[in-house]
Amino acid sequence: MIRYTRAARALAICLAGLAGFVDAVGFLQTGGLFVSFMSGNSTRLAVGLAEAVPVAGLAAQLIVSFVVGVVLGGLLAARWPDVRKALVLAVVALLIALAAGMESLGFARLMLVPLAMAMGCINNVFQRDGDVTIGVTYMTGALVRAGQRIADALRGGPRWDWLPFLLLWAGLVAGAIVGALLFARFGVPCLWIAAAAAALLSLWGGRLQLREGR
Repeated sequence: MIRYTRAARALAICLAGLAGFVDAVGFLQTGGLFVSFMSGNSTRLAVGLAEAVPVAGLAAQLIVSFVVGVVLGGLLAARWPDVRKALVLAVVALLIALAAGMESLGFARLMLVPLAMAMGCINNVFQRDGDVTIGVTYMTGALVRAGQRIADALRGGPRWDWLPFLLLWAGLVAGAIVGALLFARFGVPCLWIAAAAAALLSLWGGRLQLREGR
């Protein structure tokens, strides 16, 4: 992340905030599962299978949907690399809007499919040579890198290289707080706000990639 420009880092932090928002809504809607944090869902799947409880099925549904979203985003990014950021985020916006619309029609469980797909897809925004360079929906790696950079700084290395990784984590936490507050006030329809935010970020991402191309 430290190799990116400030504008790119800011976009990544905003995307982490969006992911935190959506994940908080998903967590509260499902009563303890995630639409972006698949490590947590994998543990819930394993425990659910061991205890033979229905939560295992929902955890599996979310994991599969997330992976499908990653595949979809990867295919789009490979097919149209010059507009990757804008295109991937536009699809994310559509998937979140689809989830909000499905919930309003009474498909409370099925709406989790496009929601998890959106969170898988969004990880394709930052790529280099086909590999994800900034994961915006999972923060364990960011915290590990922050810790490593702090250790480097204490040994006399670059003083502030840890800060972008910590800000990425903070972006997700801040987004989750906002998502939880809005869910308490409006319920699942607050996802329309997330869809609008993703659409705006799509415009920003497209502009950023255009400038990078130049």
